[in-house]
Amino acid sequence: MAAPLMEELSEYLGSPEPAVRLILSIFLGYLFAVVYRKFLFHQSPLVIHLYHTFSGLALAAFNFGSQVYHSALCIVIQFLLLRLMGRTVTAVLSSFLFQMSYLLLGYYYTATDEYDIKWTMPHCVLTLKLIGLSFDYYDGGKEPSQLSAEQKNGALPEVPSLLEVCGFSYFYGGFLVGPQFTLRHYQKLVSRQLSETPGELPNSVLPAMKRLSLGLVCLAIFAIGGPHYPDTYYLTDEFEAQPFWYRCVYIILWAKVYLYKYVSCWLISEGVCILVGLGYNGTNEKGEPQWDACANIKMWMFETTPLFTGTISAFNINTNAWVARHIFKRLKFLGNKLVSQLATLVFLAIWHGLHSGYLLCFSMEFIIVNVEKQAMVLVRDSPVLTKLANSPLYPLIYVVQQFIHWLFMGYPLVPFGLFTYDKWLKVYSSVYFCGHIFFFAAYLILPYLRKALVPRKRDVKQE
Repeated sequence: MAAPLMEELSEYLGSPEPAVRLILSIFLGYLFAVVYRKFLFHQSPLVIHLYHTFSGLALAAFNFGSQVYHSALCIVIQFLLLRLMGRTVTAVLSSFLFQMSYLLLGYYYTATDEYDIKWTMPHCVLTLKLIGLSFDYYDGGKEPSQLSAEQKNGALPEVPSLLEVCGFSYFYGGFLVGPQFTLRHYQKLVSRQLSETPGELPNSVLPAMKRLSLGLVCLAIFAIGGPHYPDTYYLTDEFEAQPFWYRCVYIILWAKVYLYKYVSCWLISEGVCILVGLGYNGTNEKGEPQWDACANIKMWMFETTPLFTGTISAFNINTNAWVARHIFKRLKFLGNKLVSQLATLVFLAIWHGLHSGYLLCFSMEFIIVNVEKQAMVLVRDSPVLTKLANSPLYPLIYVVQQFIHWLFMGYPLVPFGLFTYDKWLKVYSSVYFCGHIFFFAAYLILPYLRKALVPRKRDVKQE
């Protein structure tokens, strides 16, 4: 009965059935959250873990049917790794290798040339959760003085139970599209600590509805704009026949609409997390509760920053924080920040999938971010550029900077969205590889601009 109903609904909405199932599942999180608040908040941890496990399993089965066994298998094996290997480097490495290998094999056997919603989509979220769990359990065996503040917040003093790991993994507010959170944070939810008044229901209905409303706005923008800016248009003769400026503007508008697909899902899921209390993040200086612990997007910053680093900081926040904590900072032993950054971006590219487009996207991000950092240092150190940046001309500079920013934010997203070599190469050829030329030229020119615009220390002393 459910299958024909879903087919009719997807046909009516003009969206693929998997996409309709996914968005319905994200909205169902609110129903599960209301049941939790109304009937289960004061129940024992055992009951809450069971509720989170079976509600998450129900969503997984609704979306992916019998393929739910992939997540169940990885969760059980992760639990066994913790139990049998203990707090050892071997356990962490075994966890990392097993979970990543399973995910990559999943990508290999299910890959197509299109964006498909299949079991590997939530599994990539689960992979980070389970690898992070092994790191946090390992950190729990260290002396507090050896841990950073972030590691202390996530470190596990005891090995979790299988049911606890299942509840953490299948929690309906984060299983399908994220966000990432630690088991330690989840334990605080179950023990009713995530509230302005510990032990009492959090006053989080209004903050949750605000994120839901913003998510609905973003979903509407994607639903309306998506058909006007489809990925497929890039590959048409009509796109190639358009003038160069039109192709560049199309990349900007397509990228804006394309990203709302992710932003809307994150915001709606964040509302679920806030509603149950998982989004509680203490209080600010004024004593007001903060509900941004599960925020995956900073909307105002995302829309207004003229900087590439600003957009990256505002987008997919919890995943970026996970990668920074468990990959980038743990590569400190390499002794080279640039190498650590490159290795981190390679990990992110592979984690997203096996298509060449992911690798190209994150390699471009590496180039863009490092060129921008050099440019920002140049502006800071150059009296002429600093004065110009603080002059009445800045609004005009901002508009130009924002145009460049969004053009070259969209530019690496083209291979991210098109996946395969033959597709993204065709689009890049049509815009004459302008992003590559612009940033490689900037990389070569910036040292000479620095010599011309930044006074030497000896000259400064003489003045």
